[in-house]
Amino acid sequence: MFAGLPSLSHEQQQNAVDRIHELMAQGMSSGEAITVVAQEIRATHTGERIVARFEDEDDEEE
Repeated sequence: MFAGLPSLSHEQQQNAVDRIHELMAQGMSSGEAITVVAQEIRATHTGERIVARFEDEDDEEE
């Protein structure tokens, strides 16, 4: 799968990590906090996007 992901500066990445930690300190699980912050970034990000390829491990043949 390919996805257009926001291209974040180091400062923006650090702000996202700080926000995740803040939400977790308020009692939110790490997964929920990451989801919330990712949604916030997608909703407000106006900069460049990068293309990333994700492979579904379930599709790999052993």
